[in-house]
Amino acid sequence: MSIWQTEQWQNMLIASWQSEEYFVIERDIVAASSLLSEGENWERSEWGTKIYVEKRQVSLWEYGLFVIGFEGELDEDTQESLQELCVEEKCLFLQVETIDYSMQPLSLEKGENSRECSENKYYKKFIPPYTALIDLTQSEEEILAAMKPKGRYNIKVAKKKWVVVEQVDTHIGNITKFHKLMSETTARDSFAGNTLEYYKVFLESLDNAQMFFAYHEQEIIAAGIFVVQGDVMTYYYGASSNHKRNLMAPYLLQWSAIEHAIKRGCKIYDFLGVAGDDEVNSSLAWVTDFKMKLSPQKTLVSRSSLFVNKKLKYLLISLLRKLKK
Repeated sequence: MSIWQTEQWQNMLIASWQSEEYFVIERDIVAASSLLSEGENWERSEWGTKIYVEKRQVSLWEYGLFVIGFEGELDEDTQESLQELCVEEKCLFLQVETIDYSMQPLSLEKGENSRECSENKYYKKFIPPYTALIDLTQSEEEILAAMKPKGRYNIKVAKKKWVVVEQVDTHIGNITKFHKLMSETTARDSFAGNTLEYYKVFLESLDNAQMFFAYHEQEIIAAGIFVVQGDVMTYYYGASSNHKRNLMAPYLLQWSAIEHAIKRGCKIYDFLGVAGDDEVNSSLAWVTDFKMKLSPQKTLVSRSSLFVNKKLKYLLISLLRKLKK
């Protein structure tokens, strides 16, 4: 079960005004268990019995339904149930985004009653198609050896310069410190950040959300927010100071989080998004180089599909979006 397919995540979205409401689609437990790979236990099959569906406002007073972070493939009955929900709610479309850390090809098959079901299409992508992963079942020596030489070197630099990384409590004081550092980061690197209230809701709503600070001489020079769900630790948000950038604190911050994930028994460390080789104008281009110094390769982990309920309205909205770019 991915973090995006949990009730906690759905409540966080509503509390932060990102979604209007959510629905739960029950799946046949036998169908869910058939998706298990050899060696996985029955408890995981129970996790797959529910699908959480987000209802978000999109454009021109229309709403879209989103199934984010679904593991496995949708059987025909489930697909039809989701499409029926889209019609009943009079939504513009239904978007499904999968997550697959096994790197197996995924698809959303067309059902007989599909109005339109196009694979690898989406209105707005929430899970980047490509990411950088680290296999945490390896030894720490093997993980370090698989990194780029510059990644290992920068970790050593931070240690040598006495950078210290600690997990900190997620109270409002530390959240405020994180937000201040994030504001510094967004101004420097020219991307949009989130509000202080959003980070507060995020950390207070998710029991498995964690925050780490990197210090030098008692000054916070890097920080990160991570989420542990099952056997996956995901790097969600990161920030760094304009000062002391030569100390390479973000690299030691990541390595400390990786060590923490190993101690927690996680099997996968997910950097949550890098630019693909074919994504020339990706918004993730500026962080890809950093992440790829710590991970051996890019991996395709998420595919998307779109069922359009109101074709003419969707075409109009798509055209307006293109004109705004």
